[in-house]
Amino acid sequence: MAKLILLCLNFIILSNTVEAVFEDQVGKFDWRQQYVGKVRFSHFDTHLQSSKKVLLATEKNVFAALNTRTGELFWRHVDRTGPEGNIDALLLHGQDAVLVIGNGRLLRSWEINVGGLNWEIVLDSGSFQSACLVGYQGTVKHVAVLKKASISLHYLSNGHQKWVENLPESETVDYQAVYSGGNGDVYALGVVPHSHITVVSYNVEDGEINKQMSVEAPWLSNIQASCAVIAKEMLACVDSSTASLYMLDLHVQSQMTQIPLQSLGLEVDPGFQPALVSTQPNPARPPLSEFFLQLGPEQHLLLQLNNGQIVVLRDFKPAILVSFATTGEKTVVAVMSPKNKTACSVNLFSAESGRRLLDTTLIFNMDPNGGKPEKLYVQTFLKKDDSVGYRVMVQTEDQTLTLIQQPGRVMWTREEALSDVVTMEMVDLPLTGTQAELEGEFGKKADGLMSMVLKRLSSQLILLQAWISHLWKLFYDARKPRSLVKNDVTIENLSRDEFNLQKMMIMVTASGKHLFKTWFFLHCPFFSFKLFGIDSKTGSILWKHYLDNIPSNAAFKLMVQRTTAHFPHPPQCTLLIKDKDTGLATLHVFNPIFGKKSHITPPTLPQPILQSLILPLMDQDYAKVLLLIDDQYKVSAFPSTKNVLQQLQEMASSIFFYLVDSSQGRLCGYRLRTDLSTELIWEVIIPTEVQRIVSVKGKRPNEHVHSQGRVMGDRSVLYKYLNPNLLAVVTESTDLHQERSFIGILLIDGVTGGPVHVYEYWSTKSRRNEFSVIELYEGMELYNSSVFSSLDRPHAPQVLQQSYIFPSSISTMEATLTEKGITSRHLLIGLPSGGILSLPKMFLDPRRPEIVSEQSREENLIPYSPELLIRTEWFINYNQTVSRVRGIYTAPSGLESTCLVVAYGLDIYQTRVYPSKQFDVLKDDYDYMLISSVLFALFFATMISKRLAEVKLLNRAWR
Repeated sequence: MAKLILLCLNFIILSNTVEAVFEDQVGKFDWRQQYVGKVRFSHFDTHLQSSKKVLLATEKNVFAALNTRTGELFWRHVDRTGPEGNIDALLLHGQDAVLVIGNGRLLRSWEINVGGLNWEIVLDSGSFQSACLVGYQGTVKHVAVLKKASISLHYLSNGHQKWVENLPESETVDYQAVYSGGNGDVYALGVVPHSHITVVSYNVEDGEINKQMSVEAPWLSNIQASCAVIAKEMLACVDSSTASLYMLDLHVQSQMTQIPLQSLGLEVDPGFQPALVSTQPNPARPPLSEFFLQLGPEQHLLLQLNNGQIVVLRDFKPAILVSFATTGEKTVVAVMSPKNKTACSVNLFSAESGRRLLDTTLIFNMDPNGGKPEKLYVQTFLKKDDSVGYRVMVQTEDQTLTLIQQPGRVMWTREEALSDVVTMEMVDLPLTGTQAELEGEFGKKADGLMSMVLKRLSSQLILLQAWISHLWKLFYDARKPRSLVKNDVTIENLSRDEFNLQKMMIMVTASGKHLFKTWFFLHCPFFSFKLFGIDSKTGSILWKHYLDNIPSNAAFKLMVQRTTAHFPHPPQCTLLIKDKDTGLATLHVFNPIFGKKSHITPPTLPQPILQSLILPLMDQDYAKVLLLIDDQYKVSAFPSTKNVLQQLQEMASSIFFYLVDSSQGRLCGYRLRTDLSTELIWEVIIPTEVQRIVSVKGKRPNEHVHSQGRVMGDRSVLYKYLNPNLLAVVTESTDLHQERSFIGILLIDGVTGGPVHVYEYWSTKSRRNEFSVIELYEGMELYNSSVFSSLDRPHAPQVLQQSYIFPSSISTMEATLTEKGITSRHLLIGLPSGGILSLPKMFLDPRRPEIVSEQSREENLIPYSPELLIRTEWFINYNQTVSRVRGIYTAPSGLESTCLVVAYGLDIYQTRVYPSKQFDVLKDDYDYMLISSVLFALFFATMISKRLAEVKLLNRAWR
């Protein structure tokens, strides 16, 4: 008995281990790419000459350190989404980085070598305005935090508050900046818009007010946008309306000194808001007396305050970006100037004299399919000959980070736009030249016998040539060191593999908003997006395309109109870009394999678009028809050839579509007439004062169902309700009270508009997460076994429902998808913890019995348990955490057992899942040698036995 128990325990342990990922399998069929998002603050680590770190704080609320040699992450901290995790400020001193989080809610200090948390404190309530490091007597020991109505000083070593003081007249004065020059004073700078500036000086030791003054400034409204502190406690401001510089000594003066720009021989570009840029290399010392004045989009001037006089050191025109950098006691300025339409040059100049440093030119080649440079970060270092060397990190409008070293060598590039994927599709790779030749091997019906024989022979010769070339390449690469063998994936060598496991991933990303200044200083937000073509096997970016001037609230829909199956016609994708406010839309048609814009001109859409759908119709070039419905309920087709219009007229009676108006709670169904007009056939009104429509989903067009029913324990068949026109409408209550809020699911037939089933979920136990499963069946008899018609449904379906408790919150969900639908279905669940869970559908079966019977055992039904436990072997990404999962995309492969999965959010993770194991693939440890030896042995044994039998029969005949 003891041996039997031990055997059972070993079996359980082994069965659990089989699901695990072995060490040698990590990264074999999957990959992960980690991103940080658009950079808001960045500092190079300069406390050591040999440091290889650059610190980034991003708009995705991420704080990270990158390796400046490779661009890989040293470490990364992902904070909360939304305003609570927003990084307001980043201050760097030595090995400590201080961050202000959540509009001044938290103050944190990180150790930058390993990314460990030094300390964290909760700040007093109040809206955050500014922060700075405070130095005194040559050392930096404090950090000052300015809020709307108070200022506080904290120790840099532990974050403890040294003192906090209320700001005087904070109800009327808008305090915007805090400054310390290392002299024992901390200055709070505020402004009453178009009236005066208020300067309050605090003592570092006890927080007492040393001085408070108000200075008239009727032209000023924003200190941070128009002013900068330079030299020793000198506030410099610039105003476009008066075309003047204003200087204020924070220590002694009580009024501003006006310096007209015309007296310096300067002039502001019309419609441009000038700006100032200064630098303070050491918080324990005053800022430098040199500063930049920007007078136009491509004009920067390096100015110097010398004995109270403004001196123009150098006029940089054209110059699109400038930046200060300090190494040791040397401070330089880096200036980026346009060289031509595809390149920019970066040069170093001395900050003290404006003199150009020799041998410091660096060329930045801009991507023709990318955005323009937006920010410039410079890392300087001293060479052995005491000259200054440098590297630059350039951030472009499309959120690309590029680190460049002299004379222009790109060390690495990061596409941070991929941290914000909006939608994606997978497209099969094209055939190789050999495979394309085989496509035409059998020729056409009009070809004669001899022609077909010649084609067959030529194709076999091509196959032989390709096989010999492959063998020669293997032999040639085997003689090289492994490090010299290149297996780079490029567009030229992309081809469909044997089982169609390698595909092209088309990703649409939102690159972010851009503010364009008009002549009246109005800021108009526009959106830019970027298209990527990514190899699903390696994650390599094969092509990218950048489009800007897209409305900031645009919605995107990516559709595949023609795949690679129709050689020699190229594949075709269409991206619909729609403005949510106006409804106006544009079409972007491109080749998904090469990323090139299609030669086909898409139609112009003058009217707002309400709905778009891909029809199962093709034109003469095998492109599926895209149907567009505008706000006048008129239909337009793309492509709109005579052949397409004729097909639409013939099939108009079988084309139905629906429209959703969430604001009005209106769901309408329409039918297409033969004259290509539309007809309203049903309407469902959901009262908006009670509930609102959240989402409407239908069946995926490439989803297949293999079996029509389920075999019961008594060998009868329970037939499924397979309605391809079924719509699931999800609603939520407008009343958010815990005891009255609910979620509703309305199942509607998209053709007739008739309700198939209505389910309302209401629970006062809102502190837990629950799964509710609904399955529809026709019953034990199939009404029509040949075809399904929504217009001929005399009986309502049988509804089975069950709920389960899930121990975690859920970010997103998607179901697996295979080629024929034979493989069991799994539910892929993205968790906030970063895990991707593959939950077998059998655990969510509503027919799970509470009391086990003989029939339930026959069906292999699991006994019902209200709790769903998360098993560690169900995580398909093992320890490859995917932060902030927003979506999961599934696609079938050429193998029925294999489903391709892509999870995207802040990171991107691609893998394969096998819901029913790899029943159609031989294992990696399959013993080919043993099986081959046995087959050969059996073959020779058969031949010998046959010969012996013949001899025996012959001898018997002679007797």
